[in-house]
Amino acid sequence: MARRNRKAPAIDQITLDVLWSRLIAAVNEQAAALIRSSFTSIVREAGDLSAAVFDRRGRMVAQAVTGTPGHINSMATGMIHFLERFPVETLNAGDVLITNDPWRTASQLNDISIATPIFKKGRLVAFFVSCCHALDIGGRGLSADSHSSFEEGLFLPMLKLYEAGRPVQPIFEIIQSNVRTPEEVMGDLHSQIIGNEVGGRQLLSFLEEFGLDDIETLADEIIDRSEKAMRERIRALPKGDYRYALTLDGFDEPIELKAQIRIEGDQLTVDFAGSSGAVPRGINVALNYTRAYATYGIKCAISPDIPNNEGSFRPVRVTAPAGSILNALRPAPTAGRHLVGHFVPSIIMGALAKALPDRVMAPGFDGLWDTHVSGQDLSTGKHFSFTWFSAGGTGALNGQDGLSATAYPSGIAGVPVEVIETLSPVVMRKRELRADSGGPGAYRGGLGQTMVFDVRTDKPFSLAGLYERTRFPAPGVNGGLPGALGTLAT
Repeated sequence: MARRNRKAPAIDQITLDVLWSRLIAAVNEQAAALIRSSFTSIVREAGDLSAAVFDRRGRMVAQAVTGTPGHINSMATGMIHFLERFPVETLNAGDVLITNDPWRTASQLNDISIATPIFKKGRLVAFFVSCCHALDIGGRGLSADSHSSFEEGLFLPMLKLYEAGRPVQPIFEIIQSNVRTPEEVMGDLHSQIIGNEVGGRQLLSFLEEFGLDDIETLADEIIDRSEKAMRERIRALPKGDYRYALTLDGFDEPIELKAQIRIEGDQLTVDFAGSSGAVPRGINVALNYTRAYATYGIKCAISPDIPNNEGSFRPVRVTAPAGSILNALRPAPTAGRHLVGHFVPSIIMGALAKALPDRVMAPGFDGLWDTHVSGQDLSTGKHFSFTWFSAGGTGALNGQDGLSATAYPSGIAGVPVEVIETLSPVVMRKRELRADSGGPGAYRGGLGQTMVFDVRTDKPFSLAGLYERTRFPAPGVNGGLPGALGTLAT
């Protein structure tokens, strides 16, 4: 498909279905290659990643079936920033772009985005992009103790990691010299690059097979249809303003998250005015991450079957006051931004419950628990650093109990005990569902879990945890009772 100066006729449905299936297959191959070659359980087992294809204008067209909404929806805006820094005419075959800018991508220095331009006969036709959680990024590590982003680790602006197929060696050396686990971090960077290359090869193969020059017409059709479908769903909703609020633990003081959703015609606006201000702890959220989870919450409630791309985002506007905890400005610390950001879908659901009581679920555990242990391994004498994620239960729906030990909204999987004990000196003494921890009601919330572990070492070791719901439980809805509080003991 050559680039057009006038609107081309729509693609017929059968052809569109075939091309769409091949595009999805390409991004799924991208993600599969990334996961298979990953050096870390965070990516390989937990699935803390995202993978997607963008057109040459920087519009997200399709995503892999795996990955977290915080990554994928943040990448959707992040690609535009890449193109602002590196316009299409400045890119060459073999270039690879990299950044971990929290305010332009996934709101955390540990989350590294890598974009690979794909060329066909000398012309840029698409980008394959992935975002993965790096095991380490220097600084204080994965902790909320920092008082500014400068303490949290290495900041990578929008850079070229490869130029025309040649590695930019100083950048590799800077990264390797600033992380505690260079083998794993550098290994995962190469896994991302490999995944992008695999996706690109799949795309070029199907372009050649169908005699297409690029994906521009296909992208237009997919994006336009997605936008139209999303606007139709919004237009069918009861018009008006809907509000909801949640209280979170915070650190020194509780945090208030407030949202107002306005449904007007075929547009929906989410405004987080009234939420707490940014805090001097690493739990602040950049606006792009807030937007990512707000659009995800809306999609879960009103359009779970519509493809997630540029078109489905267009009818939704998300705002938050500058300097608030949901629109923190640089250099606010953000390492633990998910301790707040993961609650955004529950606020969306809480507000929409007044308009769609049968299509939303009650607030749940929401805030993924991160446990990071580092020190000296007794058996090898080497330094170790290991992170795993744990989840409580989701909220109940009207007609269905919540899911137990399930990470919503992130979709992060629990790392198996066998993997934890194989890859680290951590010994898991107990891991079981926590009885009666789901909020009681006609339909109860999902159960949390109990974990007891120790570390095989005779040296001091570091334990860093990012935990929520220890002071304010998940509230019930329509007379349902709250869930149990999280507890921690050493």
